[in-house]
Amino acid sequence: MTDPKTLQDIRQHWNNVLDFVEREDRITWMAFFDARLASFDGHTLILDYSDSQKFGGSHQFPETRAKQIALLRKAIHTILNIDIEIEQRP
Repeated sequence: MTDPKTLQDIRQHWNNVLDFVEREDRITWMAFFDARLASFDGHTLILDYSDSQKFGGSHQFPETRAKQIALLRKAIHTILNIDIEIEQRP
């Protein structure tokens, strides 16, 4: 597979990415299930949670969040064969 370079490429495979995450950790899958893929500049994927407010407020657990992001990056690498950064916006 050629390396995807656009947001549309990631969107086309997003269900496969989420399926991979779910097999590894259902809690992490729940954390990313309703994320909106807001933008991708070829290096950084922006996830938007403005509708759900899931990551807002005082419910920040940096150690857990880092593990969840690492698993999502692993899933994206496995499914799409790209290494990217991920940012989250509440």
